[in-house]
Amino acid sequence: MTFRLGGLRQYWFIGLVVLWVVVAVVFLLAAPKPTVEQQAASSEQPGALESAPPIASESGQPITLEEDETLTAQVVEVLEEDIVDLDIAGAHPYQRLLLRIERGSLAGQEVVVEHGTFTTITEERLLHPGDQVYLERVGGPQGDRLYISDYVRTGPLFWIVALFVGLVVLVGRGKGLRSLGGTLFSLLVIFAFVVPQILAGRDPVTVSITGSIVMLAVSTYLVYGWNPKAHAAVAGMMLSLVLTGMLAWLLVGWTRLTGMGTEESIYLMMELGPGVKLRGLVLAGIIIGSLGVLDDICVGQASAVFELIKVNRDLDWMELFRHSLNIGRDHIAAMVNTLLLAYIGASLPLMLVFTIYQEPFRQRINREPIAEEIVRTLVGSIGLILAVPITGLIAGLLARWMVRREVA
Repeated sequence: MTFRLGGLRQYWFIGLVVLWVVVAVVFLLAAPKPTVEQQAASSEQPGALESAPPIASESGQPITLEEDETLTAQVVEVLEEDIVDLDIAGAHPYQRLLLRIERGSLAGQEVVVEHGTFTTITEERLLHPGDQVYLERVGGPQGDRLYISDYVRTGPLFWIVALFVGLVVLVGRGKGLRSLGGTLFSLLVIFAFVVPQILAGRDPVTVSITGSIVMLAVSTYLVYGWNPKAHAAVAGMMLSLVLTGMLAWLLVGWTRLTGMGTEESIYLMMELGPGVKLRGLVLAGIIIGSLGVLDDICVGQASAVFELIKVNRDLDWMELFRHSLNIGRDHIAAMVNTLLLAYIGASLPLMLVFTIYQEPFRQRINREPIAEEIVRTLVGSIGLILAVPITGLIAGLLARWMVRREVA
């Protein structure tokens, strides 16, 4: 019995292989790590550098870098673990760690670093032998100091992406592969066009709308092909996107949002100067943030109309439009809720902060970070609502035109 890798079997085979490989690696990565005692035998090497005093050369003079440096290190041993009480943050965990530097100018050396002495950490931030971390080497007048800035997450992130790709190939087959291509193209447009153009001083709204139209058109045609259904979906997306951008511009100006409601905005002003258009960045964020669900709505409406015309070719454009509205109403309810929950989930820490500091509800919703999220959610939702009749009407007219052309 021969096994042919063709059609459906080919995609299921590729997806299953990728999925099994990812699951196996995840189990290996999640295996219990060596204990401190097991690591201690291999870590008994003299000459480990302490991070508390400045790093010194063999002559005893402090080594000073002209620029700060980020090193990669692995935790060899937890030398000490206790609770430290800082006046500002209160009691929190503290560790004294032996690290082996793997990459950077100090590669191969071992250093002792205090973790949690000058910055507040939680139980989740405690490190264990085998963990990989980023180690910042900061220059100073008395020499360089070391501190742990973050975990190295490259490995887990890679396997999470591999798991996602495996599932997309397994379930989506050919369309899944093409959708991955569309996703990569969208990322390319954002990082090679949208971001550089905004940094160069171009208008964020114009740049985001242009980039969004290119992303939606290419992704849709790549996944669904060059056909009337894709034409209707792309036309509905473009028109809905322009209306959403205009609505965002009006409402952001009406509510007097300035874009200064986050720490990132202050950082951008420090780096790029006062000429950066923060309000335009808010508008661009609203436009790009609504792309995913807008794509879903428009493609769903176009698909529904063309399936209806296949079943009953006697339906006129008004009947197709009415049926598409009935389908779209259910879609709207789900998508608006999805958009709302997505924005609330992304800003949940901000919501908690404003809940801690008690003030009247009317005053709270007027704070710019909260008002910005409200406007972002409502503008995106209005754009989705408008996309349903717009795409349904375009698809209905195009479907009837296709039928008349076939009959003629």
